[in-house]
Amino acid sequence: MDEWMTGLAPHLRALTELVAHNGHMTAAAESLGIPQSSMSRRIHAIEDRLGVPLTVPDGRKVRPTPAAVRLAQLVDGPLREIDAALTHVAADADPEHGTVRFGFPLTMGSGAVPDLLEAFNRRNPGIRLELKQAHGAALIDDLRSGALDLAVTIPAPDGLPHTVLGVQRICAVLPDNHRFAGRRRIRLAELRDERFIANPPAYNLRQLTETWCAGAGFDPRIDVEISEFATVREFVRRGLGVALLPVGGGLPDDGAVDVPLAGDGHRREIALTSATALQSPPARLLADFIAANGL
Repeated sequence: MDEWMTGLAPHLRALTELVAHNGHMTAAAESLGIPQSSMSRRIHAIEDRLGVPLTVPDGRKVRPTPAAVRLAQLVDGPLREIDAALTHVAADADPEHGTVRFGFPLTMGSGAVPDLLEAFNRRNPGIRLELKQAHGAALIDDLRSGALDLAVTIPAPDGLPHTVLGVQRICAVLPDNHRFAGRRRIRLAELRDERFIANPPAYNLRQLTETWCAGAGFDPRIDVEISEFATVREFVRRGLGVALLPVGGGLPDDGAVDVPLAGDGHRREIALTSATALQSPPARLLADFIAANGL
């Protein structure tokens, strides 16, 4: 192992950056802050040691070989863990200062998450928060790439360290003049003839909508796709269709009503997810604060 680590470890980050930039040597070198010539030498050093080609010419750039892509995938996680460990040790000298890159879902732009972040900032003024709000798949991608340190994700992702904070219940959202608007509960099968408004296919709630409707014996007719939940509610209010959305996402008298769904299982886990198992002291402070105070 010492032979491999001594000969290759200093160059592996160059390979992961090259793969991340789809073979664009100049962009990969800029991301590392090194000359392109140094970038090329690092890639060639790995090729020479392994005896395996890692790039092939592709016009004005190079294309990573399947072996390069596979190797980059295998080493990226361990390299980020090493980086987190070094950051952790360095930050221990001053755990009350530093930066935490934190993400949260589009559906949590008001209420509990801003309240928690405000309270944390008051208690820890030396810690800088870099915030990003995005849909779940984008947050998970940023965690996997190392662009975020922590994120609230819905649902809990596979393959990343996380703590389940609670569950988000999903209900049927109907116009307030809908024939079922006054019901205390509704079976999903009763909506089989309705038009649905839903998120784009990549969104978790869209996938759950299709799965739950299929379980109720029908494929939902989705005529409108919208990413923002608030806009989905607005279109429901205007009578363009019905939707499955988190409970309590609207304002009183906004023209749409939440009707609970009959049966169990119409819920999603809310998780606090970390990019790495080992967190920097500032990130650990924020994670502990959120876990202690809940969402």
